[in-house]
Amino acid sequence: MGQIIRLGKFVIQYISNIDHYKGVLSRVQNVKHSLWIGTADIKDLYMEAEKEKKPFLALLAQLIRKGVEVRLIHAKEPGPAFREDFDKYPVLYDRLERVLCPRVHFKMLVFDFKEVYIGSANLTGAGIGMKGEDKRNFEAGILTDEPTIVEQAMNQFDDVWIGKFCKKCKRRDFCHDPIK
Repeated sequence: MGQIIRLGKFVIQYISNIDHYKGVLSRVQNVKHSLWIGTADIKDLYMEAEKEKKPFLALLAQLIRKGVEVRLIHAKEPGPAFREDFDKYPVLYDRLERVLCPRVHFKMLVFDFKEVYIGSANLTGAGIGMKGEDKRNFEAGILTDEPTIVEQAMNQFDDVWIGKFCKKCKRRDFCHDPIK
């Protein structure tokens, strides 16, 4: 994992390349209450859970069944492989909260409102997923529990989630479901 900077009892950690999978995506399994995911691109993504390779969507379905609130903002519809995996988990139809916004380019994961990843990695195998070191993108980001940064990331996510920018958006023609 990358360099850790301590700010009193809080931590800011630099994350690069494979550490996105090892240090960020692995945290999803430990979420207890809430997981917010923002990404420009989303594809079929796999991870190792309970010593087997599983679709990331299986983990999201498992969290939702345990009562975890999962919110997903993404910029475009995912491809057919993602759709195929999605269809295997009916709980995602009913309880995965999802917003599609063509202007979203941020990549962030907010874990239980206490910790946030902010960086370049999309929710794809080559971005944050389990692709091998020689097949993945070169990515960079930070992981932190510093409350001011967590709060600012949550505020940005929430502003998009509630449609704060929709009325004046100049990309409404590309939006599948603009909030009035």
